[in-house]
Amino acid sequence: MLRRLLIGFAAAVLVAGCASGAAPEAAAPATITVPHKFGETMVPAQPQRVVSLGYTEQDAILAFGVVPVAVRYAFGSRDDAIFPWADAAAGDARPEILPREEIDFEKIAALRPDLIMAVTAGLDQQQYDTLSRIAPTVVQPAEYVDFGTPWQVQTRVTGQALGQPERAEELVAQVEARFAEVKAAHSELAGRTLALSGPMYEGAYPFHATDDTRTRFFGALGMVVPPELDAAAGNSFYGTVSRENASMLNADVLIWQAGSPQERVEIETDPILAALPVVREGRALFMDGTDYDALQFSSALSLPYLLDQFVPRLAAAAR
Repeated sequence: MLRRLLIGFAAAVLVAGCASGAAPEAAAPATITVPHKFGETMVPAQPQRVVSLGYTEQDAILAFGVVPVAVRYAFGSRDDAIFPWADAAAGDARPEILPREEIDFEKIAALRPDLIMAVTAGLDQQQYDTLSRIAPTVVQPAEYVDFGTPWQVQTRVTGQALGQPERAEELVAQVEARFAEVKAAHSELAGRTLALSGPMYEGAYPFHATDDTRTRFFGALGMVVPPELDAAAGNSFYGTVSRENASMLNADVLIWQAGSPQERVEIETDPILAALPVVREGRALFMDGTDYDALQFSSALSLPYLLDQFVPRLAAAAR
């Protein structure tokens, strides 16, 4: 089915070209070269039909005034993949929602995209090769692990692919200036260690390393991940510690991400976590609800929201 869709798409393009008859040949549209993990991609100037394939890709696209034709489901409502901080940018648009679990190549091909953005998709080589036969596909730069591209880099890569590099620099400067303001107002966060965790995963406690996009939010405010946690994560953006080693989470501040009320109850009723000094001394707090959502995205659109909503609670826990 996918092969037929691709052949049909190519045929349509060929027929359109032949239909011009004897008319003068139009100049080829300008293209942009975007380097990335799997080489480089030639993107047509100002693509119009953009598929947002990364789990949190849509924010970076919407920030440039481009509404994707399809968005991959990550979490939250299965009927609306646009989150509150991006509502104004999306307007009344309701993009097609792609499944989370597997890449639906046939559905993507049927959308006839002229660009597939997948910086936060964690693609492997085979998936990238298949998608590239459908449309130009852009993934993260080679120097970043899957799901570890900083928001500044993703903003710039997206701006380059969409033909708006100057706007990308403006967005980065605006958000970084906001971070600088908040950091200056909360000097008590500087140098404090942070453990970013959540509900148990396969019998162990998860944590996020320094190179994770979510942890970088706290790093930009002057906080640091304990070296032993980074060492345990190795080359990944996250790691786990056993129940016997739960004390590794005993940082200056412990933050639990809870994606549902059930996850929060699971954490709150865990006696091992309750016994940690960071918990007993009131230096642990939850990120849930819209704060949780905004941290997962860690985008030029969601980060300003998070700076306003969550940092006051964070600063109170760090004192």
